Amino acid sequence: MAYVQIDDVSKVFTDARRGTELLTLDRISLHLEQREFLCLLGPSGCGKSTLLNMIAGFESASSGRVSVGGRQVDQPGANRGMVFQQATLMPWLTVWENVAFYHKLQGRGKRERRELAQAYIDLVGLTGFENHYPSELSGGMSQRVGIARALLLNPDVILMDEPFAALDAQTKEELQQELVTIWQKSQATIVFVTHSVDEALLLGTQVAVMTHRPGRIRELIGVDLPRPRDVTSPRFNDLKRHVLGLIREEACAANRLARAL
Repeated sequence: MAYVQIDDVSKVFTDARRGTELLTLDRISLHLEQREFLCLLGPSGCGKSTLLNMIAGFESASSGRVSVGGRQVDQPGANRGMVFQQATLMPWLTVWENVAFYHKLQGRGKRERRELAQAYIDLVGLTGFENHYPSELSGGMSQRVGIARALLLNPDVILMDEPFAALDAQTKEELQQELVTIWQKSQATIVFVTHSVDEALLLGTQVAVMTHRPGRIRELIGVDLPRPRDVTSPRFNDLKRHVLGLIREEACAANRLARAL
């Protein structure tokens, strides 16, 4: 049995004020083994983040089933860590306090929390910034704090919603490389939402290309390129051309549908 199972999942959003319904996801099925790195890629509005939120337990399916480790997902849980596009740090807490905040809620003492946080602060390259506040950090450093906070939960699944989208190119490249290293060490399964074909092919063991709304899985592509990945290699660029072709077809289909309405 796959570790993360998404079976025939659909999601309908109801607008009670207008009396309308919007089918966002349509009969999605995906099965992920442990230690997979799945990148979700597709046009804006295709339901990538909605699907991620279902795995997290923030959204429920209108039909179908989402399960992690054989248990149906019906609420958030500590076995799933979430990293958002913005780090959403608490500005009144230092780096180490932000990283260890969950364990404060669990009633653990300050010394124990500090020790637990330090290993993950070191892992994401923030050694020396433990006592800095979020206002003193760059965007890339803030995202590192968010990743460390998610890792400290020791989750089986890490869910990432375009975490590097707002960063400059150099910082993004550095964090992409570090994320692969962290994933290789952590043994976790990662589901990563992105709009970037290059990012998906650099990071993923699989790339799921979604259709325009309602979102379906257009194609699931295995990426067996050696790491570190060379974006100039013929194989990388063959995959890139293939994925770009799928996305262009979906964008054209969405435009035709918009004109017909």
